[in-house]
Amino acid sequence: MTFDLKDCGTCPIRHRAVCARCESDELEILESIKFYRSFEAGQPVIWSGDSMDFVASVVTGVASLSQAMEDGRTQMVGLLLPSDFLGRPGREFAPYDVVAVSNLTLCCFRRKPFEKMMLNTPHIAQRLLEMTLDELDAAREWMLILGRKTAREKIASLLTILARREASLALQTAQSGTSFELPLTREAMADYLGLTLETVSRQVSALKREGIVQLEGKRKIIIPDFDLLVAETGDDADGGVMV
Repeated sequence: MTFDLKDCGTCPIRHRAVCARCESDELEILESIKFYRSFEAGQPVIWSGDSMDFVASVVTGVASLSQAMEDGRTQMVGLLLPSDFLGRPGREFAPYDVVAVSNLTLCCFRRKPFEKMMLNTPHIAQRLLEMTLDELDAAREWMLILGRKTAREKIASLLTILARREASLALQTAQSGTSFELPLTREAMADYLGLTLETVSRQVSALKREGIVQLEGKRKIIIPDFDLLVAETGDDADGGVMV
């Protein structure tokens, strides 16, 4: 994917990001307070408790949100995919450890000017509210995935989420033949899904063997029949995984 970081018009997440409804004059204001940061896979973005002087949209790549306990145990509590928003206006300190799972590019906005702009720009405030509600729906759905689904259903659900997000960035709907680059290692998948590495590998191999997914190279996932994959998630016909 190629794009000009200085041109919002060619931004690959423009139609899904917090600035999706901004007019040209509002984009000019955002331009004056934005900057970009890039991180390599495995590099920390910010640690829990650190002062956070920016908010950001994920442009490319994936980041994990994790929380540590006093005894050193950690739990991955979320993923940030392209177009997702990092940070919260009004919050000065990071609540989670944020680490780049893959090579990551963030479009950042200085927090104080962004907070001021929110008060004067209904388009941004409205879009951020919509994104927050979508995130709440996704968190509730993820509670079901982690708490009730089998290992196979968890893997299928995660692949469905990633396929739908990849398609939406291209202004398409996930369908049979959809393909995407898996942004997570199997170790990261195991951490996020609460499974062992061996279980993840075994379930991915089973999905491949049964023709539900195809693997090309180390990371490319091809979905020959999208409805068949969705059927493996365990969701009812009227449901589906929120993204």
